[in-house]
Amino acid sequence: MTQNSSRSAPLSPPAAAAPPATQADTAADQVADDLRLTALRAWLRGVACAAPTGTDADPGLDVAALAPASSDAGFRRYFRLPARAGSLIAMDAPPPEKSREFVQIQALLAEAGVHVPRILAADVERGFMLLSDLGTTSYLDALSGAGEEDARALMRAALDTLIRWQSASRPQVLPEYDEPLLRRELELLPEWYLGRHLGRTLDATERATLDGVFRTLIDSALAQPRLFVHRDFMPRNLMVAPPAPAVLDFQDAVLGPATYDVASLFRDAFISWDEGFELDCIAWYWGRAKAAGLPVRADFSEYYRELEWMGLQRHLKIIGLFARLAYRDGKPRYLADTPRFIAYARKVAGRYRELTPLARLLDQIENRAETVGYTF
Repeated sequence: MTQNSSRSAPLSPPAAAAPPATQADTAADQVADDLRLTALRAWLRGVACAAPTGTDADPGLDVAALAPASSDAGFRRYFRLPARAGSLIAMDAPPPEKSREFVQIQALLAEAGVHVPRILAADVERGFMLLSDLGTTSYLDALSGAGEEDARALMRAALDTLIRWQSASRPQVLPEYDEPLLRRELELLPEWYLGRHLGRTLDATERATLDGVFRTLIDSALAQPRLFVHRDFMPRNLMVAPPAPAVLDFQDAVLGPATYDVASLFRDAFISWDEGFELDCIAWYWGRAKAAGLPVRADFSEYYRELEWMGLQRHLKIIGLFARLAYRDGKPRYLADTPRFIAYARKVAGRYRELTPLARLLDQIENRAETVGYTF
C-alpha cells in the first residue's frame, strides 16, 4: 500500500493562471472580513454575558484571544478561543452560508450517534455559532504519516461512522439529490474549467458526447438506493477525536445515492490510495453495510461499478468547482489539485465501455492544455 499525500503529476495544466485579485478587491474583502470579525466578537461577548458568572452555564470566554482555526472552500471561517473548560470554536458563516441547515443536520447526526461538535450558542440569521472544540488533528494530518495498518484502522473507523449515519436515513427529512442538482454540478465542468479556465468552447459533436456521458452518470446515480449523504465525507472533514472520528462541515447533506460518501472518502483531493488497499477497505465496508441492513447492492461488482460512476460524477463536478473558486471567488490555490481529479476521471472512464467517449474527450482536452503550457 502506497499512500500519496503529495500532488499528482499535472495531467491537464491550465491555460492561464487565475487572475490575481486587484488591490481594490483585496481591500474590499479585508473590510468585509474585519466587519464580520468585529460583529462576531461582539456576539461572543453577548454570549458570555448571558450566563451568570461562575455558573455551569458560564463558558468563561476569552474573546480577546480569538485566533484563526481554519477556513473552507466557501466563505465559512472558524476561530479558536480559550474558555473555562479548555477551548471552544467560533464559527463565522456569512449568509447565504447554510447556518440553519448546519443546526438541523448536526441534530440528525448527533441523534444517529455520530460524533459532531456540540452547538453551545447560535445566531443562524447572522451566521454566528459557538461550538465545542474537537481538537487539531484531522484525518488528513493523521493519514499523512500513517503506516498501512494504522491507515486501515482509521479508514475502518470512518466507515463505521458512515454506516451509523446512513442507518439513520429516512425520506422527507433532507433535500433530495435529484436530477437538477446532479446536472447543475456536472455543468460546472464545461462552464468553468473548459470554458473559463482552458478557454475552450465545445463543438456540437463534443457537446453531444458530454451530454451522453452526463446522462449515463445521472441515470446511474438516480437508480441507486437512497441514503443520507454528507456530500463532503473526506479526510479534511474528519477529526481524530476518540472514542470515534468526529464529522465536520455537514451542512450540505442530502438524501441521495448510496455510494456517494464512500467514493468521497477514497477519491479525495489530497490523498490517493493504492487500488488494493482501497478495494480492501471498500469491500470491508460493503460487508458491514449489508450486515447493518443498509440497501447496498447484493453483488459487489455492481456496487463497485456504481461507486466508480458516482465518483466520476463528483470528480467532474470538482474539476469545474475548483475553476469557479479561482475565477469567481478569488481562491486559485485549489486549481493545483485539479490534476488528481483528472487522473481519477481518466482512470474510471478508461475502464468502462459506456464511458469510452469521455476518455477520448479527456484526451482531447489534455492535448489542448499541453499546447498552452504549464502555469503552476
